[in-house]
Amino acid sequence: MLGTKILCEERPKGVFLEGFISGTPKPGTVMQVKAETEPINNRFTYEVFNQAADGTKAIILVLLEKEHEGKIATDAYVTGDWCYLYVPIADEQLNMLVANPSGTADSFKIGDRMMVDDTTGLLIADSSGASVPFIVLETAGAALTADTLMRCMATGQ
Repeated sequence: MLGTKILCEERPKGVFLEGFISGTPKPGTVMQVKAETEPINNRFTYEVFNQAADGTKAIILVLLEKEHEGKIATDAYVTGDWCYLYVPIADEQLNMLVANPSGTADSFKIGDRMMVDDTTGLLIADSSGASVPFIVLETAGAALTADTLMRCMATGQ
C-alpha cells in the first residue's frame, strides 16, 4: 500500500462520482451502477461489481474512502451511505483491495496482472485474460491471509 488513501495520485485525471451505496463494501472495491434503481436527485446507487463472470469487461468504478467524514481506507460503507467513487485512467495508481480467495496461496509481485472478481469487486490474479484493468506495483511474497490493500496501476483495459 502506498500512503493512506485509495487514490495515490497527486493530480488525478480520471472522473470523480458520488451517489448512494448498496451493501457493505470497503474502499478499494470495484463497483457498478445498481441496475433498475432510479436515481435520487440525479445521483445513482452503486453496488459491488456483479457481471457475468470474473474479468468481464465493464467500466471500472473504484470506491474511495469517506475522508470528508473522517473515515479511513479500511472503514466499510453501509447501505444508504453517501459514497465517493473514482474512474481511473491508464497509468494512475490506486490502493486496491486484493482478495484472499479461500483454498489459494496467491502471492503477488510487481507487474502481476489482476482482474475483477465477480460478485466481490475485489482484484484477483488474472486467469482468463478477458479484462485486466490493473497490475500490481508491490511485492507480497507470502500468501495473503486476508483481503489486502495493495498498490496497483490502472491499465485502461
